Amino acid sequence: MTIRKSAELDAEEAAVAPQSMASVQSGDTAVAAPGEAPGFHAGAHSQHPQPPTTARKIKDAAKTLLPDVLFLSLLHHKCIGRYPNLIKPVTFNEKILQRNLHPDPRYIELTDKLLVREYVARKIGDEHLIPLIAVPDAFTPEVFDALPNAFVMKANHGSTFVEVVRSKSETSFEKLKTLADQWLRTEFYYVARERHYRTIEPRVFFEHLLLDQRGRIPADFKLHCFGGRPGRPIIYILVISDRFGSATHGDVYDIDWNHLDIAIGDYKRSPAPAPRPPHLQDVLDVAARLCEDFDYVRVDLYAPDDRVYFGELTFTPGAGVLPFTPDTIDYEWGKLLA
Repeated sequence: MTIRKSAELDAEEAAVAPQSMASVQSGDTAVAAPGEAPGFHAGAHSQHPQPPTTARKIKDAAKTLLPDVLFLSLLHHKCIGRYPNLIKPVTFNEKILQRNLHPDPRYIELTDKLLVREYVARKIGDEHLIPLIAVPDAFTPEVFDALPNAFVMKANHGSTFVEVVRSKSETSFEKLKTLADQWLRTEFYYVARERHYRTIEPRVFFEHLLLDQRGRIPADFKLHCFGGRPGRPIIYILVISDRFGSATHGDVYDIDWNHLDIAIGDYKRSPAPAPRPPHLQDVLDVAARLCEDFDYVRVDLYAPDDRVYFGELTFTPGAGVLPFTPDTIDYEWGKLLA
């Protein structure tokens, strides 16, 4: 039996329980959907959090003092079950951790959920962008009054900063203002030491609420795209269904829509595969265009009815601490990532 010193346990607990991702979780930011660690690019719906306790504030302050490499090593051990090899990374998660520490300068602009829209418009056309409603310098009652009845409030500088509003009568300016201010106060770099988030200027913005013909929020297509080789990229498709409901599932498919026996994070696989989307090839073509400048990127898309809309580009999914089932996928995907 391995016995670790209490100081190491305390440091690991501090590393994996910052205020913005507290124990799957309430804290000072949104709560992640099942399957991805909170704050780690889950794209989940948000909740209205409770103020952090004094003990939580102390732990949060303590974990900010840990060097990035130590913090990430402890976090990886906590989430994956082993310490990472950061000198000669082999697994997918280890190589993503290296990206956290040494990000490509392009990641900054392309991770910013507002600035990336310019890149997407150049690459595939602005018809694939979800229409913006407002990008205010400050969120005021006048901005709220001018919003349509249904919309989505987001922040540009991190993950899980999403609030879906189906009807303004079910919320208020005060509730949304409190949530927006909490987002803006969050220094997302400290959640998982993804260094490319450090220089993004936090902004709150409002988008059109995307619905399919049946009035439902469309499934989230997360396409893990491995390029850096001649020909088409290797793509694995994680489909998150009912993300904002009570029956959330995460299913992994290959490009031929074979339902793979793979689980990512804690997402539960559906009992049976979903029907093959009639416009799957359009989804794959859009992802291939958006990933062609990179050896790896996760391209998030929505595909309601016969349209394809851009969600985001993620270069460090799961922040390098994303569990796979079976664990061998971590090594298999590691071979695909340069």
